[in-house]
Amino acid sequence: MIDIPVGEGDTRTIAERWEEILARTPVASEDGESIGVSREGRDIRAFRFGRGRLRVSILAGCHADEPIGPRMLGHLCSYLSTLSPNDPLIEAYDWWIIPHINPDGEVRNREWYGATDSAYDLVTYLSHVVRELPGEDVEFGFPRDQLDLDARPETRAAVEWWRQSAAPFNLHLSLHSTGFAAGPWFLVEEAWSDRCDLLKELCTVRVEELGYTLHDVERLGEKGFFRLGRGFCTRPDSRYMRQYFVDQGDESTARLFRPSSMEIMRSLGGDPLTLVSEMPLFITPGVGDTLGPPDPVAVDFKAAISRWKVMLREGDSGEIVAREIAERGLRAMPVLDQMILQLTLIGAGIAQVESLPLDSR
Repeated sequence: MIDIPVGEGDTRTIAERWEEILARTPVASEDGESIGVSREGRDIRAFRFGRGRLRVSILAGCHADEPIGPRMLGHLCSYLSTLSPNDPLIEAYDWWIIPHINPDGEVRNREWYGATDSAYDLVTYLSHVVRELPGEDVEFGFPRDQLDLDARPETRAAVEWWRQSAAPFNLHLSLHSTGFAAGPWFLVEEAWSDRCDLLKELCTVRVEELGYTLHDVERLGEKGFFRLGRGFCTRPDSRYMRQYFVDQGDESTARLFRPSSMEIMRSLGGDPLTLVSEMPLFITPGVGDTLGPPDPVAVDFKAAISRWKVMLREGDSGEIVAREIAERGLRAMPVLDQMILQLTLIGAGIAQVESLPLDSR
C-alpha cells in the first residue's frame, strides 16, 4: 500500500475539513517566522503556506480578551504545514497567517481562559477580563502611513510583512469574538455589501445546522455598522469611529483611532473582501427579537453584566452572580462551535471571491 500524504487529492473545502484541522496539535510559540516583537518584547509569529493565485490573509488576537481566533489559527497552521504540495489548499491559495498579533494582551487575560477545552466560565471571565481602550486597541492601531512610528510595534510589523506580497490580497479576515450576543455575527466589507450573497448563505446554513440563532442588531450606521440582514452587518471603520466620538463631543478619543487591519488591506491595492468574525463567548437569549435601537433585552443584559462585574471585583464570592446568570438563561458558547464557525467564514469568504470572474479578483 502506498502512503498518501495528508490532504493529497482532497477536494473538500477548508470548512469541510474542520475535524482534521481541529484535531491537530496547535503550532508552538516558537514555530513560524518572527516578523517583529510586541511592546514587551514578545515575538510576533507568522506563517506562509501555498503557492496559489488567490492570496488569503488571516489575523487574530487584536483584542486580547478574544482567545478563540488565535486558538483556531494555531490548529489551522499546524494542519496546513502537513499538506502535500499537490493538495488543493496548497496549490490554489497563498496563505498569510498571523495567529496572534497581541501576545502581551494574551498574558494579561490568561487567568480567565487558560487552557479551557469546552466553554468559558462567566464568573471567572467577569472577574479577570482585561480589554485595551481606544489608543491601545490593536485592531484600530495600525499605522496611518509609513512614517507613523507611534503606532504599536505589533501593527507596524504586520504591515511590513504584508507589504512583501507581490500582489494585492484577495481576502482578509480578522477573527474576533464578542463577549455577549444572541448568536454568531458576521461583519463584511462595505464595498462588498452587494456581492456577499453566497457568503451569507454558507454561513447561515452552518449556524443553523449547529443549532444557533444569528445575532441581529440595527445600529443605523453607528461606527460603520450597517445591517445587511439577520446575522450580517458591514464591518466598523476608523472614519466612522472617529465621527462617532466627534458627534459625542469627544474629539480627544476620536483622534486615538488609527486604521484597522481591514483598511490597511484595502490600502495595499486591489479589491479585497475583508471580513470579521464575531463569535459570542456567552449567549444572551432574546437579544435581537426587537431590533431597536434600542433593543430593550440587550440594554437590560448590559446593565446586569456591568453590575455583576462590579460585584465580583468588590469581593463577591460569585454565588449570587452565578445564580442570577442561570436564572436569566445566559450560557457559554462551546469553544469547538466557535472555531467551526470561524473556519466556516474562511471557507465562505474563499467561495465568495472564487465565484467572481478571474479577471475581477
